[in-house]
Amino acid sequence: MSALLTGTPLAGRVAVVTGASSGIGAATAQRLARLGAGVAVMARRKDRLDALADSIRAAGGTSMALPVDVTERAAVHAAADQVAERLGRADLVFDNAGVQLISAIDELRLDDWQRQIDLNVTGVMNVIGAFLPHLSAAAEAGRPADLITTSSIAATRILEKFSIYSGTKAYISHLTRLLRVELGPKNIRVATIEPGMVDTELPDHVTDPDAGKLMADLIDQIDVLQSSDIAETVAFMAAVPRHVNLTEITILPTAQAI
Repeated sequence: MSALLTGTPLAGRVAVVTGASSGIGAATAQRLARLGAGVAVMARRKDRLDALADSIRAAGGTSMALPVDVTERAAVHAAADQVAERLGRADLVFDNAGVQLISAIDELRLDDWQRQIDLNVTGVMNVIGAFLPHLSAAAEAGRPADLITTSSIAATRILEKFSIYSGTKAYISHLTRLLRVELGPKNIRVATIEPGMVDTELPDHVTDPDAGKLMADLIDQIDVLQSSDIAETVAFMAAVPRHVNLTEITILPTAQAI
């Protein structure tokens, strides 16, 4: 996707991006910074985070790296305090960290089930719990306040062997609708993106041969989405006027049929 936004429409804003060590998270952090936001990047892999923050600063942006496992609630809350101290309270939270581990339900890969629930659900909730006070303060001050999560088309598609992953993403999509009931009247925008096939490292986590072949074939046969496509979409969602909430955006490669 060509850059649709120009200038620095996010100047003065403080963004937090989780799952920022690669893929969609890294691309979005870079794009938000280029559009003027100060960006705190969060993930477990410190070396990658440091390199990302360095690249943002080298390009003239403002960034800080926070090596954090979002499944650890106390660590996420401590990170929120560090963001407030160094950049100011966050008014744009891209709650993006997630993992995809596909298997047939009767294989009983209980550890894989739990890992997805811990990261895709509990991790997302930990970030919301830590940064909602930031967003509330921004909204009360009359500034834009955005909570954007990463769901998936798997939230609504019925795909064999995707049961646990799809269930966690369905949670995220429906959570968005429910949170808007409470937070929309307080001028906090709540939104989710539901991408189709994106060329990231996420499929590398898939060990099931059928699911792996499905994803590999899509990448090989069609022009799939790039992380930059999602990054530009997130940036646009945050840059529209404060009274506009793009609540659920499904993003598919044009040629993806499933």
